Amino acid sequence: MNAPAEIQTGIGASVRRKEDYRFVTGAGRYTDDVQLKAQTYAYFLRSPHAHANIVSIDKTAALAAPGVIAVLTGEDLAADKIGGVPCGWLITDMAGQPMKEPPHPALAQGKVRHVGDQVAVIIASTYLQAKEAAELVDVQYDVLAPVVDARDALKPGAPVVHDIAPDNRCYKWSLGDKAAVDAAFANAKHVTRLEITNNRLVPNAMEPRGAIGHYSRADDSYTLYVSNQNPHVERLLLTAFVLGLPEHKMRVVAPDVGGGFGSKIFLYAEDVVVTWASKKVNRPVKWISDRSEAFLSDAHGRDHASVAEMAVDENGKFLAMRVNTVANLGAYLSTFATSVPTILYATLLAGQYATPHIYCEVDGVFTTTTPVDAYRGAGRPEAAYLVERLVSAVAREMKISDIELRRRNFITQFPYQTPVALTYDTGDFNACLDGALELADVAGFPARREEAKTRGKLRGIGYSTYIEACGLAPSNIAGALGARAGLYEVGEVRVNPTGSITVFTGSHSHGQGHETTFAQIVGDRLGVPIDQIDIVHGDTGRVPFGMGTYGSRSLAVGGTAIMKAVDKIVAKGKKIAAHLLEASAGDIEFKEGKFVIEGTDRSVPFSQVAFAAYVPHNYPLTELEPGLNETAFYDPTNFTYPAGAHICEVEVDADTGVVEIIAMTAVDDFGNLVNPMVVEGQVHGGLAQGIGQALMENCVYDKESGQLVTGSYLDYSMPRAEDLPNFRVGNRVTPCTHNPLGVKGCGEAGAIGSPPAVINAVIDALAPLGVTHIDMPASPERVWNAIQSASKNSNATRAA
Repeated sequence: MNAPAEIQTGIGASVRRKEDYRFVTGAGRYTDDVQLKAQTYAYFLRSPHAHANIVSIDKTAALAAPGVIAVLTGEDLAADKIGGVPCGWLITDMAGQPMKEPPHPALAQGKVRHVGDQVAVIIASTYLQAKEAAELVDVQYDVLAPVVDARDALKPGAPVVHDIAPDNRCYKWSLGDKAAVDAAFANAKHVTRLEITNNRLVPNAMEPRGAIGHYSRADDSYTLYVSNQNPHVERLLLTAFVLGLPEHKMRVVAPDVGGGFGSKIFLYAEDVVVTWASKKVNRPVKWISDRSEAFLSDAHGRDHASVAEMAVDENGKFLAMRVNTVANLGAYLSTFATSVPTILYATLLAGQYATPHIYCEVDGVFTTTTPVDAYRGAGRPEAAYLVERLVSAVAREMKISDIELRRRNFITQFPYQTPVALTYDTGDFNACLDGALELADVAGFPARREEAKTRGKLRGIGYSTYIEACGLAPSNIAGALGARAGLYEVGEVRVNPTGSITVFTGSHSHGQGHETTFAQIVGDRLGVPIDQIDIVHGDTGRVPFGMGTYGSRSLAVGGTAIMKAVDKIVAKGKKIAAHLLEASAGDIEFKEGKFVIEGTDRSVPFSQVAFAAYVPHNYPLTELEPGLNETAFYDPTNFTYPAGAHICEVEVDADTGVVEIIAMTAVDDFGNLVNPMVVEGQVHGGLAQGIGQALMENCVYDKESGQLVTGSYLDYSMPRAEDLPNFRVGNRVTPCTHNPLGVKGCGEAGAIGSPPAVINAVIDALAPLGVTHIDMPASPERVWNAIQSASKNSNATRAA
């Protein structure tokens, strides 16, 4: 009888996620699960108007209501000299001037600038008492005209959101060589032009935001429990820019977090208020958002209006690209809002193509809407959507197949310096496309299209060959571009005396599976089973200063920091082993969990070295300190560049406008894969969100009132399982050249590559009817209207 095969748990193994047991059994501990002694509850009174001056606030009746402890307003914040919510990225405009950076008070002071703006906070013994008392706060407003469309906000005479920006422009920014681009356009054989809208989205993480502020009189310190993706950055912004505290007086704890997608990166006004208020009332103050509040107050995503042009020669070779984008920043500058439509967007406009010249101008604009910031992909989806829609339009106009046009323009030599500042270190774009074509059975598409016709359906196929940049770095370059924080990561590896390991990471897990994949990295290197490795994150009181999780950085940056700490563990372990084996440290090698004298069979296991590190009977303390605990910081020298090819196949019912996704294929290059199963799950989630944006999701404001029309799931459509096909996913590997793991990042790719593939497929299906353009979301109404409009135009042309 053969012995059972050993279960693989190291790098490259599809290990089941360790953390899932507590989640599926209800043992997770989220912010709302935290209950503190003498805890009070906060309810935020929010503005019902998009734009108004605050004439007066009378809180007398509310203060007399049962259970009410305090009613606080912007005047109270100002009296305590509490700073506004800061922006974390300074953009310099085309004239070399800093962006307009208006104050963002955590409670409105004198004026409200979007529906949902915080006007007052009511603190009571119970949540219901606070909510009922809020109705007794009498606020008198002088209502002003709103402006919700960024293009309208730039028009002369538009309502002014902030006095510091009388034209509502935060900045006008550019990237690229305008003169070279204009010259290339002047000599082009053909120019394709598209006007594209990238629709505004509401993040809708499963767990709404929440925060609990706790002040301790004993040592004059604060603890903030918060649903957040980067607790150290939250602490830095709170202490240095808002409360004026030394950092050691503030602890931020982000426990289990039920999804973020970027929306929980930021410091929010509610976090500031509950922390400050906890000292005012000398009791913990808890706030948990409900879903209606989330629609109004969570930072939204996307919302770009762009004009894009591509100049090509007679053979379809790209000569130059020209882009003008108006980006809606909302009413205030959220933490990373200014970098999303600039540094994280325009730098990716080369895509996978060797376009010699690119020029982009971006207007960042204030409006009377909820602030806009990073949402899964953060600038990269906006860039990929624009580029891939434009490339497919060029193919259609030049009568060259989508596949052939892309191949003619792919970058094939690496490293490659793009005309928009980035250097791609490696890639194989043809390999990803080849894999996707095979997996999607593109060769069989013509037959499937003909079969669909027999059922009265229009079948289309769409392509997207995207690239993204992950692990934003290095810190010195990012700092020169306006980042107000470092972009490194930290890893601490603590080996316990019995050989078990605790890893402390500045990265934060909120669905990514770090407790498994980080353990796989450490276990693979040290030969320790992953069930003996714990991963600790999310607590500034336990973890060294790190930068959190966003931009698909955790593995490439956080994982590398951990690897560097492990290397230090091995280096010290060799010295201890040398004493135990009575050999020279230079003759010791470490492999398969053992320290071995090179060329012999003499060895000691890792666990014995760990024990000796804490019970140092066999080596002199004058040469080695006791213990086996190492910390490393890692600041990358470049981004990583995941890339891939997505192919979507749809059927459209021309009578109803309903789009059905028949097949969705994604073949991606994420470099080396630590856990292929976790990667596949990340891709599936990203594809679902990308399809949601392409076909269903759309955040809409009423232009006359400034009210959020899509303020609940009754009006904001989210994808369900029945809206999605079975995904076909594959991967190709070109390892990253500048981190030791060779990894690139995978968390956002699905949401980046899928939207243009879906819309290109819809347009391909509708092309026989004369439809050449449609904006996201391709809802039944929008598709039906496009078909009717094309039919009218066709009839008018025939009549003429």
